[in-house]
Amino acid sequence: MAETSSKTSSLFKRIRGRSASEQAEMSFIDHLEELRWHVIRAVIAILVGAVVVFINIDFVVDKVLMGPVHNDFITYKWLCALGNKLGVQDLCLQDFSIKFMSNAMTEQFLMTFTVAFTGGFIIAFPYVFWEIWKFVRPALSATEKRGTRGAIAWVSILFFMGVAFGYYVLTPFMVNFYSNYSLSALIEFRPTISDYFENLIYLTVGIGLLFQLPVVVMLLTRVGILTPHTLRNIRKYAFVVILIMAAIITPSTDPFSLMLVTAPLYLLYEFSIALSMRIYKRQMKEADKEWE
Repeated sequence: MAETSSKTSSLFKRIRGRSASEQAEMSFIDHLEELRWHVIRAVIAILVGAVVVFINIDFVVDKVLMGPVHNDFITYKWLCALGNKLGVQDLCLQDFSIKFMSNAMTEQFLMTFTVAFTGGFIIAFPYVFWEIWKFVRPALSATEKRGTRGAIAWVSILFFMGVAFGYYVLTPFMVNFYSNYSLSALIEFRPTISDYFENLIYLTVGIGLLFQLPVVVMLLTRVGILTPHTLRNIRKYAFVVILIMAAIITPSTDPFSLMLVTAPLYLLYEFSIALSMRIYKRQMKEADKEWE
């Protein structure tokens, strides 16, 4: 009986040990399951946005995406009016006429889905970030949660500002410059529609994500990787990088175009420094309270 009791006790110990291990494994699996559902809901939101764009594909393509290739686009009118007031004729961009071509049988069909899903992502971006935030937020402390109030609103505002900047500023300059640039009179400029759409997507969505710089700086400051002092010390190098990026993004040679792109990016960098300083000071105050 004693031997049987000992074996039974040993068996229960192994079962309890296995249960604890399985419980830990289930906890990890539960986190993965939770993340999976956040991703699924985000994808569903993008698909819903894509369906909305797909239903209105004619309007989206003709009026929105093709807007910058028309001479009467709002940006051209504003720049020309500003140039007339300032006496700067260079702001009136050159007239141009573009006819796109499609040289692949499936090109237009596939671009329809590319446009729909890209538009769906832009529309659903606040909800997508909200799903990511819901997954990350429980891991934050009460102090960190208080310090990140309004994060969804700020991230969304910065993203849409970047998209608008890419669409209303960068795309018109890109279209106007390349449509008037000619390496030889024997070469006819006839871009493919996929080439135009891809560049438009990069300039809008890419700049929208680039405008998340303050958010990235905020997170890196919170974890101690960046400090406002570091950002100030590398300010001159950052300005050179921003200037180079602006020159690449804006191929036009006039200084106004370069300034038009450089100024917002540099202001964004200065805003990141101010945000980093605010977070850094708050962290120092909290550290002083802990020492007291």
